[in-house]
Amino acid sequence: MSVLEHPSVSTVAAVLRAAGMAAAADGIRILDDEVRTAALAARALGVSVGAIANSLVFRAVHDDGDAALLALTSGAHRADPDRLAELAGARRVVKADPAFVREHTGQAIGGVAPVGHPRPVRTFVDRHLARYPVVWAAAGHPRSVFPTTFDDLVTLTGGMAALVSWEEEDGSP
Repeated sequence: MSVLEHPSVSTVAAVLRAAGMAAAADGIRILDDEVRTAALAARALGVSVGAIANSLVFRAVHDDGDAALLALTSGAHRADPDRLAELAGARRVVKADPAFVREHTGQAIGGVAPVGHPRPVRTFVDRHLARYPVVWAAAGHPRSVFPTTFDDLVTLTGGMAALVSWEEEDGSP
């Protein structure tokens, strides 16, 4: 089976088409190697690392139970769990383990797409991504990516635009 036929990639393409984003679906690229980091993805695509939308899954700990939280972070910035906890109204936020990621997204770490999950996942989209006319996000497999925009990521995920770290807009702490 080719990567384009991988069930997660097919699901992401279908979600993009259903959302009226056929250009993004048609723009899915299958890279020669896995790109499990923003730096590897940027190098493979020949773009700035900041134009890579990292999909980071966290476990948000609330008094009434845990929930998945997705932070779409510019590859040039780190998501801050304390900041995410504040944004989500959680007691704390911790990085999710691979089993939790797969349970809530249906996808493996390194290839988690912003969409195509079994159930909606609360999402925060890093405002730093708005600096780039095109951003690249994983398409459900560690070798797949698709082009999109900051605005489309917010719309597509039903997410909230936010600074996901304590850094100011200019990148300083």
